[in-house]
Amino acid sequence: HEGPRRVKRAWVIPPISVSENHKRIPHLLVQIKSDKQQPGGVIYSIKGPGVDEEPLGIFSIDKFSGKVFLNAMLDREENDRYRLRAFALDLGGVTLEDPTDLEIIVVDQNDNRPLFRQDVFTGRVVEGAEPGTCMMTVDATDADDPDTDNAALRYSILEQGSAGMFSINATTGEICTARPGLDRETMGVYNLTVQAADMSGDGLTTTAMAVIYLEDINDNPPEFTKEEFSMEVEEQAAGVDVGKVFVHDKDLVGSPSWLAKYTILEGDPEGAFTIRTDPHTNDGVLSVVKPLDHEVRDRFELTVSVQNEQPLESTAPASPRALATVHVRVRDINEAPVFRENPRRISVLEGTPPGTPITTYTASDPDTHQIQTLTYGLLYDPADWLQLDPHAGTIRTKRELLHPSAFLQGGWYIALVLARDDAEPPLSATGTLSIEILEVNDHAPQLQTPAGVLCGRPGRGGTLLLGATDDDRPPHGAPFHFQLSPQQPQLARNWSITRFNVTHAVLAVLVELPEGPYSLPLLLRDSGTPPQEQQQLLNVSVCHCGRDGTCQDGVLAAATAGAGITLGALLIILGSSILLFVLAALGAVRVRGRRRALRKGLLERSRDDMRDNILNYDEQGGGEEDQDAYDINQLRHPELFSARAKPPVRRDAPLSSGTPLAPRKLPNSPSDIEDFINEGLEAADSDPSVPPYDTALIYDYEGSGSVASPLSSIVSSLTDEDQDYDYLSEWGPRFRRLADLYG
Repeated sequence: HEGPRRVKRAWVIPPISVSENHKRIPHLLVQIKSDKQQPGGVIYSIKGPGVDEEPLGIFSIDKFSGKVFLNAMLDREENDRYRLRAFALDLGGVTLEDPTDLEIIVVDQNDNRPLFRQDVFTGRVVEGAEPGTCMMTVDATDADDPDTDNAALRYSILEQGSAGMFSINATTGEICTARPGLDRETMGVYNLTVQAADMSGDGLTTTAMAVIYLEDINDNPPEFTKEEFSMEVEEQAAGVDVGKVFVHDKDLVGSPSWLAKYTILEGDPEGAFTIRTDPHTNDGVLSVVKPLDHEVRDRFELTVSVQNEQPLESTAPASPRALATVHVRVRDINEAPVFRENPRRISVLEGTPPGTPITTYTASDPDTHQIQTLTYGLLYDPADWLQLDPHAGTIRTKRELLHPSAFLQGGWYIALVLARDDAEPPLSATGTLSIEILEVNDHAPQLQTPAGVLCGRPGRGGTLLLGATDDDRPPHGAPFHFQLSPQQPQLARNWSITRFNVTHAVLAVLVELPEGPYSLPLLLRDSGTPPQEQQQLLNVSVCHCGRDGTCQDGVLAAATAGAGITLGALLIILGSSILLFVLAALGAVRVRGRRRALRKGLLERSRDDMRDNILNYDEQGGGEEDQDAYDINQLRHPELFSARAKPPVRRDAPLSSGTPLAPRKLPNSPSDIEDFINEGLEAADSDPSVPPYDTALIYDYEGSGSVASPLSSIVSSLTDEDQDYDYLSEWGPRFRRLADLYG
């Protein structure tokens, strides 16, 4: 039995150590040998990193002797060991020995300096920090073998100034305060030079900078740069800056410990001033918040204090509160006049006569230290009702102030008064004058309808509702009082009036009355102060009552009531009859003829010529008293004269005058009066001896003492709206113009 195979000692190679940075090369590291070596019969080889693997060419072997050489300098920081394999073959390439390991260890040398992780280290610590307060740590590295002294680092402070305020832990690199007395206001930044050395402080070294900033605390109160400040501001100015006060604070600019806060302690009881902090400069800005009046107070003396927004640290030295005195002078300027009472409200009776003083509206000038004169004028007087004394400010009425008016607003009249001083430049003020026009009871109530119809039997429709109106405004109007005229007490036997509401009353018959018109004098009175009353005539038509209490003969009753409405209606009817008679008489009068060519040319100029509606004749009857000047039978029986073969011969016309060559064409539907008038007109046109149609003629005396009313009474009794002029269109072309105007 064969035991385990014994490995030969010569073929087992222990680790080989070689120092890095070995400069003698090639350098013999080891010689390997096989026990089966035959002279010239063994071939040696090695493989691995540094031989046939990267990095190439560092190691080599003599294939016949087995010597291993180092061919290049080694760097432990790049590769601290190499593991190779060694082989032994015969000349035929047959393996003589199993491959064996060859380990080459690179021995470290102190060839690397320590390196700080950064060139500049930054730390912060508050000023006044206690000794032993740490604020930062510096650290370095060494590429050498950490298990040797080559990488054993020690820290130190090479330079920090003469004070020696900081220390460093030699092993950890932590920097702390070494003594008290750090003051940012004295030195705000410390620059330290720190060192790291290997070999426990005895080897290679390196340095870095450590910058330590002192953080500010509020250990310095603000102080005024001087004790007194002087400023000036115009009166009446508000919301403007007056000036600045200046302070100094040693603390860090822009920090809460530096920012100042100002307070006005004395001298401003009315709160006219305020002071704020300029955040950029820390100055105190004094401003005016209420208008100042030079005449009331021309100067102020303010006591101002200052302190920080952030309270002082307890470690700060005690100091008194900073105070300063600010003198403010108020500069006088021209001020506008002032109406102390604005608006001014007054009351004036309606109908106040012109020239009546109603008020004195003046302004005052705030500039009591300046001699100035105020003048006044009306800036707004829409109805031109007022006149104003420019010096005294007295306002008088220029014309009567009456209701109603488009310039009144709810019974008030608004005017604007302008007051102006004589300064340079002048200033003015506007005052509002509100005038209440008080109502005066100057109108009596009027019946709304001065006529009516009712049944003549009591209790069966024998009532009539009466209404009244008053041009006065309350309280001078309703309620109205209706009563039968006290001057005719006998009316109370047949009639009665009872109140219906504040504006109406009910007229009733007390006994059965016969049909026909009745005129009742009524007395109407308002409720004004003093009351106004007026007696008015009420025309009542009593009709025949039917079973239901209404008028049975409505047509007759209406006609009767219409006849008894007013005297004006009767005058209109009578006047219309007279007008028709006069127009017919004018057409029947024999007048002088005119040349036809002249009149035809003038009449054809325009249909709007008003003059062709009036004809001038030579003679006329003597009115109602002259019944012999003209044969009225021509008007009463025109059919007897319309068939004449030729026109009548005028007494004042020459025998040679003839009929016009082209007589006027009659209308399609002429009336009797129209025929006669046109015949007379044709005779006048044929007379060449008469003057022109627009010449004024003198007519005969018509007499006097006519029983009829004048024609002007027609207009005074009723308006054109009550008259029907449509019948004028039936009178032919001579009256067509009147029909267009009044129809």
